[in-house]
Amino acid sequence: MQNLNLPTYNFKLKNSENKTLIFDSIRKKYLVLTPEEWVRQHFVKYLIDQKKYPTTLIALEKQLIINNRKKRTDILIFDANGTPNIIVECKAPSIKITQETFDQIARYNLKLKANYLIVTNGLKHFYCKMDFKNETYIFLEDIPDYK
Repeated sequence: MQNLNLPTYNFKLKNSENKTLIFDSIRKKYLVLTPEEWVRQHFVKYLIDQKKYPTTLIALEKQLIINNRKKRTDILIFDANGTPNIIVECKAPSIKITQETFDQIARYNLKLKANYLIVTNGLKHFYCKMDFKNETYIFLEDIPDYK
């Protein structure tokens, strides 16, 4: 798999039926290792190890209904009260991050009302803080560490 613009981590990998699997420490199971999953697993480790977010507040592929359609957030981080705080949209490194990507995460946030949005393809990361009053987001250099 491709090197990412994130710290390097040692993941549990195994082969099964000619596919490489990666162990997901949040869901406690092996998943098929796709380029997007590689980015997601790295970003989760970054949130836990560098930003100190507790694993108990992180949900992966959380389902939500938007316009009667089932959607899934890649990473959803709750605050201590169980309120959505951060949504992370992960793309494969080969996928360019576009306005469409931001529109996707913004649609999710109409429902979730999280304070922060992150879009990453593992190489580029965009961090945004919501400005609900002006219905926009403010780009940040990074997201805050967990407090």
